[in-house]
Amino acid sequence: MTGLRGRVAVVTGASRGIGLATVRALAGAGADVVLTSRTAETAEAAAAAVAADLPPGAGTVLGVGAHAADAEAARACVDLVLERFGRLDVLVNNAGTNPAHGALVGVDHQRFMKTVDVNVWAPILWTTLAVRAWMGEHGGSVVHTGSVGGLSVTPGLGVYNLTKAALLHLTRQQAVELAPRVRVNAVAPGVIRTRLSEALWKEDESGVGAATPLGRIGEPEEVAQAVLFLASDASSFVTGETLVVDGGALLVPKATADD
Repeated sequence: MTGLRGRVAVVTGASRGIGLATVRALAGAGADVVLTSRTAETAEAAAAAVAADLPPGAGTVLGVGAHAADAEAARACVDLVLERFGRLDVLVNNAGTNPAHGALVGVDHQRFMKTVDVNVWAPILWTTLAVRAWMGEHGGSVVHTGSVGGLSVTPGLGVYNLTKAALLHLTRQQAVELAPRVRVNAVAPGVIRTRLSEALWKEDESGVGAATPLGRIGEPEEVAQAVLFLASDASSFVTGETLVVDGGALLVPKATADD
């Protein structure tokens, strides 16, 4: 039921990490996939790399340069998708950023707004465009890439985590507003082997992994399979939900000052 042959997907921020793995998973399931990145060169190179490894019968992959928070670029991308493929069935809002590491009392407005623009505004923007262009009339599935940071507190990640908490609430809000034609869900990855989260695991991967019940950090492909489930008919009666993909890390009690 996770087959997507004949459907078209857009994945934002997909030149590496979870986004790139998601493109592979969706195309491998038969979907034609548009991969976006900040520059056309990066997007086209990533799309070519994915296409070269796909098995026979997989969907096509097209790279498009479009900064996630740029309204004109997003609109042009969605228009291109409709012109090229004639439909838009799946939207994965994967683009994310974290330029504001540190305590909240030390963040400046510029870095705060950049984080909000990419992590919260961009998913609203792209979903709105997809709904108006196709999904509102024909139906579809939207998947946001959240984080377990939106469900917990982590020193130094206050701005990032609050935007991810907002994204998870956005998931529920959009699920109600866009039902019944459009389903909206989210994945909440834990520590995954990506460049964005590298600072969390690179210096002590074994120790970080040992802190999870499954005893390791996650791989981008494992999150991509969760996205594939939510994007496909296998989750046809699921909307407004957040699927945590963290190896069980949130289940482990954290030490407190009294311990």
